[in-house]
Amino acid sequence: MGQFGALTVFQNFGIWQIALILVIVLLLFGVGKLPQVGKGMGQAISEFKSAVTKEDKSVSSGEDKNAESK
Repeated sequence: MGQFGALTVFQNFGIWQIALILVIVLLLFGVGKLPQVGKGMGQAISEFKSAVTKEDKSVSSGEDKNAESK
């Protein structure tokens, strides 16, 4: 999907669709749980980004080793 693929998905939403999604989230989790949900999502996103970065570094170092052996 690319780096900005998720952003293009959200550009298709209007203000009313975003408001409806926020209301549904409030109903599902309640006001008290929202900080916990946000914190959990933030940690999950940061762990995912670090795993992708780590994988990219290992792939690029693997390519360097293959180039040196040839």
